[in-house]
Amino acid sequence: MFDQSQMDSKPSTRIDEARRQIEICNACRYCEGYCSVFPAIMRQRSFAEADITQFANLCHNCRGCYYACQYTEPHEFDLNLPGILAEVRTESWERFAWPGPLARLFQRSGTALALALVLGFAALFWAAQALRPESGEGFYAVMSHGLMVAIFMPAFLLPLAALFASLRGYWRHVGGGQIRLSHIRHALGRAARMKDLSGGQGQGCNFEDEDRFSNARRMAHQAVMWGFLMCFGATASGTIMHYVFNWPAPYGVFSLPKLLGVPGGILLVLGCAELARLKLKADPDLGAKQMRSGEMGFVLLLGFVSLSGLLLYAAAGTGAVAVLLPLHLGAVLTFFLLMPYTKMAHGFFRLAALLRDAADRK
Repeated sequence: MFDQSQMDSKPSTRIDEARRQIEICNACRYCEGYCSVFPAIMRQRSFAEADITQFANLCHNCRGCYYACQYTEPHEFDLNLPGILAEVRTESWERFAWPGPLARLFQRSGTALALALVLGFAALFWAAQALRPESGEGFYAVMSHGLMVAIFMPAFLLPLAALFASLRGYWRHVGGGQIRLSHIRHALGRAARMKDLSGGQGQGCNFEDEDRFSNARRMAHQAVMWGFLMCFGATASGTIMHYVFNWPAPYGVFSLPKLLGVPGGILLVLGCAELARLKLKADPDLGAKQMRSGEMGFVLLLGFVSLSGLLLYAAAGTGAVAVLLPLHLGAVLTFFLLMPYTKMAHGFFRLAALLRDAADRK
């Protein structure tokens, strides 16, 4: 039996509203097998702010629980758990981001900000071609290797440091303790399979349509994740080949950087295109509305990074490289600098949430 007094006072914050809805869900328990969120909720009887932040970052916004719920609008309980957890999740990313104002700016104007930065950096890279070396092969005939390293090394390391600071703040807030190897295996296994996007029975979720179960979003996320990891592997292998084996680019089609980078780039393009399509179809009321521009901006930015990289590879040896290279480098630099403030951070936060959840399960 639900306590009607839960409905008598208007919640003052998103945390209060999330707590109200979670307490009702904990009493009902109809969605117990849907994802990691509900077992985590049902292990407790009271919910502190840190608990709610943890639940929000465990939630993958598949929305299956909303469409299965008997207490959604027009019921007086007016439950929308995916929506309120998305709000709390976004709030947590902004709270722990360093510096915080950049996260808030991107969430609300992400598409415009990403476009402006890509074009601005591309213009600077185009102007920097005047400093290109007199000799060089491949891309280094257009822009020197030393200039690229001088720009991209700090642009990669500094955002990683900012992201680490954000994750440390989150981990302390949710009371994360010592991590064991079994916790890592459990969390990575769920992340690799995108288990929490498979729905309660494994037939998928209802992200894009109330009555249609689909694994489309799960597969799109997997394409993006594995594509990104393959592209990162291509970059890492190229770095090792250059500095350890004194084998500078360009590399042949059967070299490790190309064998990883080309299919990885294709997976990224396809995955980002599908995610963008699904976001346009999905009900915006079941997500964080204030983050919609940031989410779409991140998907489009990541898709453009991979697409421009593929086009650049296809245009090797032609005059189009002088145009495509600044655009690609501008997109990559924008992606690096914005990484701690875009939805790229959600992958790290959700992995941290899965690690905490794995420890709680034990």
